Amino acid sequence: MKLVACTLFFVLFTASPVLTQTDPRSPGVRQGEQAQAQAEKDIPPPIQPRLHLDLAKLRQDADELARIAQTIPPDVASIQRGLLPKDMSEKLKQIEKLSKRLRSQINP
Repeated sequence: MKLVACTLFFVLFTASPVLTQTDPRSPGVRQGEQAQAQAEKDIPPPIQPRLHLDLAKLRQDADELARIAQTIPPDVASIQRGLLPKDMSEKLKQIEKLSKRLRSQINP
């Protein structure tokens, strides 16, 4: 029993310095890293450039898009009656073009 206690004491005594040394770096390196981390916290984030939106053009495109989009339901009703409006495809292309332009203006 005395041998087991001595062995256990020896193992714990020799293992304790290994367990306490979790960071093998020198204190100077640790302090430098801490200072750098603190300095990075103090730096404000970069300022995003302000979007320059031509609000008049944006509003004009949105109004035109709405105007063209309002003509689509009657065209669909014509298709249900067996009539294919000849300009419907052009209207849909214009809607797509305007929506892409609006999207690119607000999401650079």
